[in-house]
Amino acid sequence: MAKKKATTAQARVSDYGVLLSPVITEKSATVGASGRTVSFRVDPRASKEDIRGAIERVFSVKVEGVRTARFIGKTKRTAKGVGKRAGFKKAYVTLAEGSKIDLVEGL
Repeated sequence: MAKKKATTAQARVSDYGVLLSPVITEKSATVGASGRTVSFRVDPRASKEDIRGAIERVFSVKVEGVRTARFIGKTKRTAKGVGKRAGFKKAYVTLAEGSKIDLVEGL
């Protein structure tokens, strides 16, 4: 029988590669008004399990659910021609009861 690897609760460098930045907008503030839902911009290649693990290790909280949304970059016209904005992936993370992440603490 194979030995199980010991799981560590320490954040890894790859966890910070999955979580690119928190999304601090008016819409994310209304979604997270209860304090249990937080929005993050994440790596487009990251799966829901990758995001869940990264949040749990980096912030030491228990994650209840993860919802993701992909945003396609818009085509924009400028004086020099046509350009395109970069697309991105956003994750809405629902925390377990009693868990909380303060992203704007001290502002």
